[in-house]
Amino acid sequence: MTDDIMPAEDKFREACGLFGVVGTPSAAEWCYLGLYALQHRGQESAGIVVSDGESIVEHRGMGLVYDVFDEESLGSLAGHMAIGHNRYSTMGLSRTVNIQPFSMHSWRGLVCLAHNGNLVNASRIRRRLESEGSIFQTGTDSEVIVHLLARSRTSCFEDALGEALGELEGAYSLLLMTRDRLYAVRDPWGFRPLCMGRAGSAIVVASESCALDVVGASFERELDPGELVVVSEEDGVVSMPLLPAQQRAQCIFELIYFARPDSVVFGKPVSRFRRELGRALAAEQKVDADVVISVPDSSNEIALGYAQGSGLPMEFGLIRNHYVGRTFIYPIQSMRAVRARIKYNAVGEVLGGRRVVVVDDSIVRGTTMRRLVSLIRNGGAREVHLRVGSPPICNPCWFGIDTPSSEELIASGKSPEEIASFLGVDSLGYLSREALLDIGGRENGFCSACFGGAYPMEMEGQRDKAVLEPSPRSRGGRRPQ
Repeated sequence: MTDDIMPAEDKFREACGLFGVVGTPSAAEWCYLGLYALQHRGQESAGIVVSDGESIVEHRGMGLVYDVFDEESLGSLAGHMAIGHNRYSTMGLSRTVNIQPFSMHSWRGLVCLAHNGNLVNASRIRRRLESEGSIFQTGTDSEVIVHLLARSRTSCFEDALGEALGELEGAYSLLLMTRDRLYAVRDPWGFRPLCMGRAGSAIVVASESCALDVVGASFERELDPGELVVVSEEDGVVSMPLLPAQQRAQCIFELIYFARPDSVVFGKPVSRFRRELGRALAAEQKVDADVVISVPDSSNEIALGYAQGSGLPMEFGLIRNHYVGRTFIYPIQSMRAVRARIKYNAVGEVLGGRRVVVVDDSIVRGTTMRRLVSLIRNGGAREVHLRVGSPPICNPCWFGIDTPSSEELIASGKSPEEIASFLGVDSLGYLSREALLDIGGRENGFCSACFGGAYPMEMEGQRDKAVLEPSPRSRGGRRPQ
């Protein structure tokens, strides 16, 4: 997958980022910092809602956290409690109305919601609710949750939340906020991460522990699957089982790629996990070569582990331009052919005349890697051997990662030998699924359906990114490669 800020056509769409805090007069600023630390999880839009115990104010916008918020907008968000969201759409088009957190007015008062994940039965629930008179404003599956909440007749918010979430199938880590309470909940399968920590008297909840670090909060624990945590200044932290836990299905790609290396996710330090992947890859897929290089930045730790396991030196043979993001466009047709050279540059002194092992975390369509292999060969490499720190991706994910359809996944229709020929490499080797699950710990319960096809729940048919839009719209944009 090359790195975490590739142009949109070259990548998976990532999982979203959640951050919430209770108990500091600087709640908006903390939320801003937390979302900044979670920027890798979504670069499409960002939003923060803040409460002072009486009223709720919000600010949302398209773009990176740095683009959306400034001193003036943060200054307008006064309060001791806040939730925030970074979005990259896996359901619903990229437009302003789909920015989270959502704010919903109902007989319960104002409720705000931020969601990370995908609901596989959202279309069916939405059709039912629309037939009963509900009017949807967005194209996201997340809006289904707030409609179910509003329709519940129980006076207890926690009971209403349990009723609503009991109808859902799929992945959801959620932050909800009312005037005086923050609610954090993780789905019964535990697909997406959600952790909590403390900084003095303040309670912080976030998708990853790196967001706790940036505000000086100490990591306490991850929420359990099906657990609800309620935080308020009045009652402190209250935990309860909201839904019965199912067979755990934590997304293995959080550890392989999505999470920041300095995070602890699913009880595992991410950087250490990736180095273990690299060492196992070296044991399974040895090659006679001179040097190991990574495809920066997401495969750096895996490449380091491969170098440690193989005894080969690791050097930086590709340099990444950190100032080319998802919004980079090619105004002239002739410029589009050089996009790999705009994003990356080969270091001839490292590559020249050498047999090179290129380590990446995964291959999706293969078109980006094909361009990079050409770049590496033009940099003087005598041989190029590709080693991948995960098994072949043969199946799409429906639980919060916008992977292409099976027909678009290169490993779904080609053998490793055919893939190697397409990419232009001298050899290709993947990490085995058995080694991956051994490193993760089979007892920890990981979802690896993208590799093996065994989904943890029944699917309702192929999903479409725009299927929930309230009116027909062109998809537009580019797809991951």
